Amino acid sequence: MNALTHPKTGYTRPDVNLRSMRSLEYEALARATQKLSSTWHRRKSNFPALAQAVADNLSLWSSFAADVALPNNGLPPPLRAQLFYLYEFSASHSRQVLAGEASVDALIDINTAVMRGLRGQGGAK
Repeated sequence: MNALTHPKTGYTRPDVNLRSMRSLEYEALARATQKLSSTWHRRKSNFPALAQAVADNLSLWSSFAADVALPNNGLPPPLRAQLFYLYEFSASHSRQVLAGEASVDALIDINTAVMRGLRGQGGAK
C-alpha cells in the first residue's frame, strides 16, 4: 500500500495497528501503576486524585475480569481464574485504600507482577 493509492492512510503511523494486545495491556497497567504511585505520595494534599487513580485501576481490572469471563477467551482456565481472583482482590483492597485502611502497595505489586507476566518474565523479579 502506498500514499498515492490510499491518501488517507498513507501517512498514518504504521506501528499503530501492529501493536499486540499484550503490549496494550502492559501499557495500560504501567499507566495505572504510575498514577497509583504518584497520587499515593500526594494523598494528603490531593485525595481526589488518589481516588481517581484507584477508580481507574479498578476499571482496568474490571475490563480484564470481563474479558477472562468470556467463554471464548483463549487463556487456560486456571490462569483465567487467577486473573479473576486478582480483580476481586483489587476491588476489595481498593475499598480499603479509599477508606484509609490500606496503602496502594498491594495494587502496585499486583499490576507489576502481571506486567512481568505480559513481558514473558513470569515470576522473575
